[in-house]
Amino acid sequence: MNLNPWGDNRPYNSYANFFKKRFGHRLQKLCVDAGFSCPNRDPDDRSRGGCTFCNNNAFTPSYCNPSKSITQQLDEGILFHQRRYRKAPAYLAYFQPYSNTFAPLPHLQRVYSEALAHPLVAGLIISTRPDCVDDEKLDYIASLSEKTFVAVEYGIESCNDDTLRTINRRHTFATSRKAIEMTAARGIHCGAHMIVGLPGESPQSILDQASIINTLPIDTLKLHQLQILNGTKLCTAPHPAQMSLEEYIGLVCDFLERLRPDIMMQRFAGEVPPPYQAEPQRAWRRTDGKHLRNQEIPALVEAELNRRNTHQGSKYSGQ
Repeated sequence: MNLNPWGDNRPYNSYANFFKKRFGHRLQKLCVDAGFSCPNRDPDDRSRGGCTFCNNNAFTPSYCNPSKSITQQLDEGILFHQRRYRKAPAYLAYFQPYSNTFAPLPHLQRVYSEALAHPLVAGLIISTRPDCVDDEKLDYIASLSEKTFVAVEYGIESCNDDTLRTINRRHTFATSRKAIEMTAARGIHCGAHMIVGLPGESPQSILDQASIINTLPIDTLKLHQLQILNGTKLCTAPHPAQMSLEEYIGLVCDFLERLRPDIMMQRFAGEVPPPYQAEPQRAWRRTDGKHLRNQEIPALVEAELNRRNTHQGSKYSGQ
């Protein structure tokens, strides 16, 4: 195995390893739905129509419901994870569905404060769009980050403006760059999310985006394969076939080799329940025929990097 600077045996920079170093133990994310909407689905402008790939319900746990208080969702989320997974000593409130800065500042202050008041919550992760932040909101989030762990994650989806137009994203990559730079300038932990396999993007064009990502002042990156979901415009429009598992793992490893080594990898793939999948026959499966779970993907990425005797950043030139 190639030596790496991250202090563990993985051939990529692991976000989980960062938390173990910072807090001395693992942290579990708890999804919270605070009832936010999205500028691309704003009821005052229904002509926007939403992103062609988006069905947020597919990624929302059962305990996560805006009809419940933030505290109730956190309590139920803790019980949910304690029953299904290892018990964590502390949790991160993950404001995930839709755009979690798309509201006036007083609303943000109320919901974030309620989450941080929970005795088992050690910090916040705020998922949002790059066109939903401004100086006032970021100044407030920066003030929180001086007291506790706070991360802002931006859905940039692609660095290609043609792709962003095709998926009806209604913002440009320049908007993403500006939001990320404004966030990082305030010392806020900052992440980005990309979808791999969007319409019109070839494997080479996806790899070319690694050099663009490298110029962003981000701490973390999430990669997520394109999934065709029921209830989306992409479901009824011409769209690319989902990559095979082997193709996807190979492309992710190619991307990692080109990625800046200090960027921490949060995720390599997404997973949705079968009822939301428009093409369940294309779902990735293990050799025993069972559906491949999201948590199994990192091991496959690691195995392929080790097979190549390579690691994240091995082809990064520093430019």
